Amino acid sequence: MPKSKAAYFKPYEQLLGFVPPRIQARVALGLECDPDLLDKVETVREAAMFPNGMTTKMAQLILFAVLLSQTQSAAKIHAIAAKRAGATKKELHAVAGLAYLFRGLTAFNMGAEIIADIFAPPAGPVRVKRARGRNARA
Repeated sequence: MPKSKAAYFKPYEQLLGFVPPRIQARVALGLECDPDLLDKVETVREAAMFPNGMTTKMAQLILFAVLLSQTQSAAKIHAIAAKRAGATKKELHAVAGLAYLFRGLTAFNMGAEIIADIFAPPAGPVRVKRARGRNARA
């Protein structure tokens, strides 16, 4: 029997801290059109995503490598998951280096951009400088 939207979202929230828009759309459409197929897809996806004998961190690093080698936007989602599972910047960079072997500089650049983004400090409040002098607007 198909689960609720919240039940389908829970593993993503645990893994990523959020539910990506693509996943939200897939779940909503699946619940509307074919709840049984959605349930089967999500059951298989979850079983494959967390293989026996492999840590979540290792699985997410591998998924990052595979998707980065294909220059797929979902690589970022799995980099985030790997980081949340304990992967370091150096480990993710090493994975980007492996992807470079099979996809070249495009994958390596994409990996660098993703890694820089997910390790960037959170943006603080924006400070507005006030102009001074004769040309300052009131």
